Amino acid sequence: MKKVKITLDGMHCASCANNVEKAIRKVDGIANVSVSLMTKKAIIEADDKVSNEELKKAIEKTGYRAVKFE
Repeated sequence: MKKVKITLDGMHCASCANNVEKAIRKVDGIANVSVSLMTKKAIIEADDKVSNEELKKAIEKTGYRAVKFE
């Protein structure tokens, strides 16, 4: 299990954060996800097999950008 923090760009409201959270949850291997509008970050717990590229694609499908992975 790994923990990933992603800085996001383009979110303006709680609905935006909710849409990003839902998109990330659909990725296979996600155990937990929390998206904060205030910090503009997603904190994700996922299986080691989940790649940053998969997470980035899920976020970009919703119209937002993954700016930085930690």
